[in-house]
Amino acid sequence: MQPNSYLSYSLLAWTEPIITPPADYEEEVGYCVKILQENSPSELKTLLHLGCGAGGYDFIFKRFFQVTGVDISPEMLAIARQTNPELTYVQGDMRNLQLCACFDAVIIPDAIDYMVTLPDLKRVIAVARQHLKPGGVLVIVGKTREEFWHNNFCYRGGNDAVEITIFENNYILPGDPPTSYEATLVYLIRQGGELTIHCDRHLLGLFAQSDWQSAFQEAGLPVKQTRWDGGYEPFLFPEGDYPMQVFVALNPPTVYS
Repeated sequence: MQPNSYLSYSLLAWTEPIITPPADYEEEVGYCVKILQENSPSELKTLLHLGCGAGGYDFIFKRFFQVTGVDISPEMLAIARQTNPELTYVQGDMRNLQLCACFDAVIIPDAIDYMVTLPDLKRVIAVARQHLKPGGVLVIVGKTREEFWHNNFCYRGGNDAVEITIFENNYILPGDPPTSYEATLVYLIRQGGELTIHCDRHLLGLFAQSDWQSAFQEAGLPVKQTRWDGGYEPFLFPEGDYPMQVFVALNPPTVYS
């Protein structure tokens, strides 16, 4: 199943800015900007955001960069264009994207999870490099199989017209070793006092540390990584840990003989 066929990114895409208004991404995006700027050998002006969704991150990114966003979901892109009308948005699949431009930086904050197979993961990292200028920086926020475990989340948001609660259960699927997990989301939406309930099940990839390293190596990208803690902990229940890994790679500069 493709990400754009999930309810969350199609019929229920409209709930995204209600659950998380763009201004609420300040802390998360600030962390990403810090990582990008600290790891770039030169000033970053242009940014390609793969898996941009509804444009919430871009609402903050645009203060720092000239942003181009790419997403597979037309419904999410429609919201992104309303939120950030001055930015460029392209509908496309990050596994086979071909833009006629290269960027100072490429970022994939979380959509990398939808790469369910190792060949798909390797394709995305190769595509990201193809869209990087020499000396450009790539940042991917992902998970490693060694540190990921079952967990539950709850998100809430609303306005005068609607109240939304989302429960999310993440469950590692059986395998030896396990290579994917299932995120099941239950939406409780109240409009005018009427409750509707929607269930959406997402299949996501789960790669070992060695898989990540081989994917960057095959793309010709030296990579380093750091752990990002605390980003989603406020939504976890009961209290728990949701470690994420930040992979940072520099596209080697062009060397002229």
